[in-house]
Amino acid sequence: MKLILLMVSTLILLVGEGSADRILSSKRVKRDLTSPLHRGGIRDPFGSYCQRRGGCCPGRDDLCTVPYLDTICYCDLFCNRTVSDCCPDFWGHCLGIEPPFIGQCVRNGNKFLSGQTYKENCNLCTCGTTGRWECEQNACLIENDMIQSVNRGDYGWKATNYSHFYGMSLEDGIRYRLGTQRPSRTIMSMNQIQMNMDPQSEHLPGYFNAVEKWPGKIHEPLDQGNCAASWAFSTASVASDRISIQSMGHMTPQLSPQNLISCDTRNQGGCAGGRIDGAWWFLRRRGVVTEDCYPYVQPKQTPVEVGRCMMQSRSVGRGKRQATHRCPNSRNYHNDIFQSTPPYRLSSNDKEIMKEIMDNGPVQAIMEVHEDFFVYKSGIYKHTDVSLTKPPQSRRHGTHSVRILGWGEERDYNGLPKKYWIAANSWGKNWGEDGYFRIARGENECEIETFVIGVWGRVTMEDMHNQPNRHRRN
Repeated sequence: MKLILLMVSTLILLVGEGSADRILSSKRVKRDLTSPLHRGGIRDPFGSYCQRRGGCCPGRDDLCTVPYLDTICYCDLFCNRTVSDCCPDFWGHCLGIEPPFIGQCVRNGNKFLSGQTYKENCNLCTCGTTGRWECEQNACLIENDMIQSVNRGDYGWKATNYSHFYGMSLEDGIRYRLGTQRPSRTIMSMNQIQMNMDPQSEHLPGYFNAVEKWPGKIHEPLDQGNCAASWAFSTASVASDRISIQSMGHMTPQLSPQNLISCDTRNQGGCAGGRIDGAWWFLRRRGVVTEDCYPYVQPKQTPVEVGRCMMQSRSVGRGKRQATHRCPNSRNYHNDIFQSTPPYRLSSNDKEIMKEIMDNGPVQAIMEVHEDFFVYKSGIYKHTDVSLTKPPQSRRHGTHSVRILGWGEERDYNGLPKKYWIAANSWGKNWGEDGYFRIARGENECEIETFVIGVWGRVTMEDMHNQPNRHRRN
């Protein structure tokens, strides 16, 4: 007991009285809420613990504690209001509960006192004064009934439970796992490139994957974590592939999403969302470095700060840029700047999108992500109706951007053809089909064919001659 009190006192001296209550809250000795309160049940729940000490101070007194069951209770006004760790005879001040009444809840055969909590998926449950659990009613990102409904139904794809999504609310998934703002009316009115394809002369195969046509030049899916910056990840990925293809493999850089997140701040929100047209403007006018030079720092918590920009560039003539700073990664000295030409919008016709991918490489697409997309595991995705009868908060969607790099076709159990796109997400390789997903093609599923972008990298013969091996991937 003396050791615990000494540790608390030392922490207070280190951080000062202003934040002592926060430190105390995080460092208190708590018992495991999943275990019984006491082997013999609740013992003396109405005891006069504070009175035995001769009373407690009305304000903060970090030393005013006594043992209580298998934890420590506090006899001051700064006891935790989320978990009932104040002494029972001081509850009137701490939790507003006047003794001798005390609520008692049961979970998994264990008894809990009023004010104690546990987390059920994404919802916090609190033991109320009436002895009933009072739980939040958030829609969770991972809902077992939704997963089971998808897997029982004939939807053409399978769902699974992702542990890294478990415990997140659907609202947080939309807020932190997407991050592309819908383009403005002006951008959406961009003229589409018309290819004037001749059905007689143009042959498009039933299956195509850019990874197989350009081996070693197409980059693997990235992981944005809880940073709502798909606008930066999809842009960097498409530009990386296009530059690799155009340079015929002389340069295969993985461009840095972090460079965009931290430095492209003109009407952009970093990890709070951004616009792909703004990202392409930055890539064209300022340029970005490689991931090795400016590595991505995945946020450990949300909300997150984008971090100050650690890479600037200056003009060196003819529209080219040169870095003015060393790489944030001190082990990398190659701070070459890569740029693109202005992006161009493709037609929403799936045949024209297919021809563009086959001729020039992967493209960028915007799509609407619905609640069931988060649990996608395999197959050809189409948004389902499994949440149709649920409350509105369980039927949410947000805008995302991804990279399309191929297509295919397969037949269902009735022998009917099912056409699909092959796309790369930015949720890591543990999601979907090794980071990829297939989605229905030719139906504008989730609006994936509404706004599709292609681009050319700014690559010259001089660039390829000066950098023959520097940015090749092993």
